[in-house]
Amino acid sequence: MAASLNAILTKSPVPSVVGLPPTIPEDVCQPNSFADDLLRYTPVATLILDAALQIRQVSDSYLRVSGANNRNHVVGHYAPNIFHQTVTFPAHASAREALQIAQDTGSVQQVQHLTNDNRAWTIRAVPVVRHGSLRYFQMEFTDTTEQRRQQLELEERLYTNECYRALVETVKDYAIFMLDPDGNVATWNAGAQAFKGYKPSEIIGRHFSNFYSEDDRRAGKPERELVDALRDGRCEDEGWRYRSDGSRFWANVVITTIYKDGAHLGFSKVTRDLTERRKSERKLISAYEEASKLKSEFLANMSHEIRTPMHGMLSALTLLLDTRLDENQLDLAHVIQESGEVLLQVINDILDYSKLASGSFSISQDIISVVDIIQSVFRAHLRCSKPGVALESYVDPNLPKAAEGDSLRYRQIIQNFLSNATKFTEEGYVRITAKVDKEDDEYYTILTEVVDTGIGIPAESTKTLFTPFTQFDNSATKRYKGTGLGLSICKSLAELMGGNIGYHANPEGRGSIFWFTAKLKKCKQAKIVEVLAGNMEALKSPSPISANPMQEIKVAAAGKRLLLTEDNFINRKVMLQMLSGLGFENIDVASDGKEAVAKASIEPTPYDLILMDVNMPVQDGVSATKELREKGLKVPIVAMTANALKGHAETYIAKGMSGYIAKPVDRNLLIKLLLKCLQRQDDG
Repeated sequence: MAASLNAILTKSPVPSVVGLPPTIPEDVCQPNSFADDLLRYTPVATLILDAALQIRQVSDSYLRVSGANNRNHVVGHYAPNIFHQTVTFPAHASAREALQIAQDTGSVQQVQHLTNDNRAWTIRAVPVVRHGSLRYFQMEFTDTTEQRRQQLELEERLYTNECYRALVETVKDYAIFMLDPDGNVATWNAGAQAFKGYKPSEIIGRHFSNFYSEDDRRAGKPERELVDALRDGRCEDEGWRYRSDGSRFWANVVITTIYKDGAHLGFSKVTRDLTERRKSERKLISAYEEASKLKSEFLANMSHEIRTPMHGMLSALTLLLDTRLDENQLDLAHVIQESGEVLLQVINDILDYSKLASGSFSISQDIISVVDIIQSVFRAHLRCSKPGVALESYVDPNLPKAAEGDSLRYRQIIQNFLSNATKFTEEGYVRITAKVDKEDDEYYTILTEVVDTGIGIPAESTKTLFTPFTQFDNSATKRYKGTGLGLSICKSLAELMGGNIGYHANPEGRGSIFWFTAKLKKCKQAKIVEVLAGNMEALKSPSPISANPMQEIKVAAAGKRLLLTEDNFINRKVMLQMLSGLGFENIDVASDGKEAVAKASIEPTPYDLILMDVNMPVQDGVSATKELREKGLKVPIVAMTANALKGHAETYIAKGMSGYIAKPVDRNLLIKLLLKCLQRQDDG
C-alpha cells in the first residue's frame, strides 16, 4: 500500500496555481455527467479525496453544511487545510480519526461526533483501493441529531419503564395493581400479595370487589368507586378491606382512570395499610375524651370549691343587709354585694362547661343603661381610690337612657380598666368617659375610655397588651401582681359586643388611655313603654307574691317543718339564719346524706320540705335522695349545691329531686323555689 496516511497528513500541502483548474488524475475523475450529477446533488454532504488528501470533488450539500462560500475554494485544495479553515463545521474535528482508521484497516469506517450545542454528526470514510493501491477516499458527513434525540428518548423511556416496572413489582409498602375496564384484576405486585395474601394466580382475572366486605358489596360500593373514578379521573376512599384469610385492615385506596390515545385501558389502584395509624388516631381520640372527662370533673370540683365560700360570704352579707346599718356601713355593704354578684356571674360563665367547650362567651340582650353601669362602677372605685389620685367621670348627656345589650359584659370591661388604672396610678387622676361614637337606625356605638396619669406602658409591650397571660412587668421583683388574663378577656368581650378595643399613651404626658367600643341595639319606643308600664303595674299589683314575696313566704312557712342537709358549718349557720328570717321556725339539721335519710325515714314523715346539699361526706345528696324516693318519700327535695355547671339542674331533677338552686344561694330565687314547692305540696 502507499505511504502511510500519517505521513501524507503531515507532509506539506500540494501547491496549486491560482486561476488554473486543479489537476485531476485521468483515471480518477474522467468527465461523466451522470456521475457528476450523482455526486453533486446527493443530500449527503460528500467529499472525494485522492490518496494525497487533495479534494477532487464536492457535493452541494457539503458546501451548505460546512459553510464554504465557493466550490473553487474547496476542490483542488488539501483536505486538512479545508478542515482547519472551515471552523464553522465542527464535524471536521473527527474527519482525521475516520481517515486514519480507514487507512489502517482498509475498510469502511464510521465515527460519531457530538458538538458543543448537542448536534450529532456521523462521519463515514470509505477507502477506494485498486490493484492493492489506495486511490481515493469518499467522505460522508450526515446530521444525525434527530435520530440521536429519538434514540435517547427511547432509551430513557425504556429505562423509566423498566425502573417503574421494577419498582411496582418489588415495592412491599403499597399494593399497586391494574384493573381492566370491568374492574377485574389485571396485574399484581409484591405489596398487593403481602397486604392481601393472594398469589397472582389466585387473584388475576377476579373482580376487585373480593377485597370489600359483604355489606359494601351489597351496597354497590366497588362499582360506585369505578363510576366516580371515570367521572372525576380518580377516586379516594378509606375503609376496611379484607385479606384472603378473612382478616381485615384499614386501607387508604386511590383508584385512577388510565387512558392511552383516547382509549380507556382500565384503572390503576394503589392501596396503603393504615391500620396502625388508625389505632394511633383512636388512642388520641380516647386520650382526648379522657382529658375532656377529667376537665369536666375538674370544673365541677372547682365550681364547688369556689362557690362554697362564696355562698357563706354572700349569704351572710344578705343577712347583714337585713340588720340596722348606718348610712356609711350600708353603702359599703352594697359595694360588697354588687362586687360579689359580678364576681359570681363571672365565675358562672367561666365554669359553664358548654361555653368553655365552644370557646366563647354568651352575650345577653337586656334593657340596660350605660349611665347607670358607669356610675355604679365609679361609686365602687370611689371609696377605694388612693390619696392624691382624683377619680373623675364624664358621661355624654346624649347617651341613650336605655338600649339592648349585656350589662355584665359592659361592666366587666369598665371594672377591669378602672382597676388597672387605679392600681398603676400613684398621683394625678383616673378619669372615665363615655360618649356616642356612631349611630344609625338600629344601633348606638358607645365609646368608653379610661384615662390615667399612671406609670404608662413601655413601647415594646404595647403589641402584646391584649395577649393572654402576658404582663409587661415580669421581673422577679415586680410590684404589681396579676394573671395577665384581664385585658385579653376584655378584648374578647368587646368583640362579642360588636366593638373593638385598644390603647394609646396619654397625650398629656405620663399615663395611659384604654378604650373600647360596644354596639347597643336601639330599643323600640313601644318596647320601652311596655317595660315601664309593666313596672308600674307591678308596683300597683294586688298579688301578694309579686308585691311582697317576703310576706308570702312567711305565710307559707307557718307550721312547716324543714330538714336542712349541709356539711359545711358556716354555710349551715348562714342558711339557718336565712330560713329563720323567711319564717321557718321548725328546722332540723343533718350534716350528711346518711343522717338525712335516717331522719326523713321516720313514719309518718316529719318534714314538709328537705334542702339537700349534693357534695357531702359519708353519703352524697343524690344517692340519699334516690334512697328516700325508693322508700316512697313524696316530700319535695331541693338540691342546694355549688355544682353549677350546665346540665346539673336537669340531672338532679331526673334523679328524683324536686328543684335546684345554686350556691351562693340568692334569697329571692330561694323564696320563689320554696313557694313553688310548698304550694305544690299543699295541692298534692
